[in-house]
Amino acid sequence: MLVSIVGAGPGDPELITVKGQNLLKRADVIIYAGSLVNPSLLEFAKNGCAVYNSASMTLPEVIDVIVKAVAEGKRVVRLHTGDPAIYGAIQEQMDELKKHNIEYEVIPGVSSFLATAAALKQEYTLPGVSQTVIITRNEGRTPVPSRESLRALAAHQSTMCIFLSVHMLQQVVDELIAGGYDKTTPIAIVQKASWPEQKIVRATLETICEEIKDKDISRTAMIVVSKVLDNDYELSRLYAPEFSHGYRKGSEA
Repeated sequence: MLVSIVGAGPGDPELITVKGQNLLKRADVIIYAGSLVNPSLLEFAKNGCAVYNSASMTLPEVIDVIVKAVAEGKRVVRLHTGDPAIYGAIQEQMDELKKHNIEYEVIPGVSSFLATAAALKQEYTLPGVSQTVIITRNEGRTPVPSRESLRALAAHQSTMCIFLSVHMLQQVVDELIAGGYDKTTPIAIVQKASWPEQKIVRATLETICEEIKDKDISRTAMIVVSKVLDNDYELSRLYAPEFSHGYRKGSEA
């Protein structure tokens, strides 16, 4: 029996993919990341479906549930927040499934960094400003290679989406400024993007720590730092009247 590792999306239950929702509806066993996944997604589960919250489980316990369910011919969905490929801790699970000769598939989902862009009504890649998006996190209990430190990455001056770091905001700001971002660089923090209780705080690197003090934002928040948030940019060449491409001949200047 095929095990499905499904991206739940950023929170809004309608932002799970159609395929992911259909797998939830057919599942006999659902193991979901209870600390982050919106529990309303479990309303798609059929009557009699066994549901496990992995927030209180170890990796061996998760694998044990899967192995037993597959042996009984049951459909298993492992439900992860956002897209499971980003900070989803799925590689170790897939490696364990391989050891047990259990087939699996991965269903992508909408990552929170994309839901954050939607909440901000912002494009991350603006001509003449930034054409690169860096997805990263500050070092905490999980180490980060020195070449990938915020200070090192800041040298690129590109759009940066920083996961799992809002509780270390002052350190994040210090590292970004030390790495090359000007203290007037715009920054936005979005907590629980796409959820009903979504919060947005906009400021600069110099003022963000003060701005966020009374906002009760301590976790499940995305940090975006970039000059794209200034909204001063060049227009895309793709839609310029004089620009020719395979589907349109441009007008002469």
